[in-house]
Amino acid sequence: MSAEGALDLTQAHDGGVYFVDAADFDALAAAAEEGNLYVCRADLAGCHDKSDLLRRMAMALKLPAGFGHNWDALVDSLRDLGWLHGIGHALLLDHASDLRQAAAKDFDTLLGILHESASFAIDQNRPFFAFLSLPEHPISLPTHR
Repeated sequence: MSAEGALDLTQAHDGGVYFVDAADFDALAAAAEEGNLYVCRADLAGCHDKSDLLRRMAMALKLPAGFGHNWDALVDSLRDLGWLHGIGHALLLDHASDLRQAAAKDFDTLLGILHESASFAIDQNRPFFAFLSLPEHPISLPTHR
């Protein structure tokens, strides 16, 4: 995506958590790959609780077998994704509304962790984006010319 006004995911200060339509995932993944970000995809369809979420996140992030499967372990892992190559990271979490409907508290905790991880990455000048498919609440990303 090198056209003028194309989505630029290399800017660490633009990092954060964004609600998008799942139809945008391919374009977001392409923009991330063009910017040399490592793309992690997790499908949360039917995800019903913290345990299921952490299992799916561990698979998507290729976490080591010793991953603790708790919130603190997820925070620690998202702060240091060095085993995944790239100048930064883009997480694409599809069907996030399934988790939100089944376990609102776990969904809120995940959002807090993702926001904290993005802030930490910004402080490290490392791009970190989390895209959750929640089409009823899309947020526009900045484009750079």
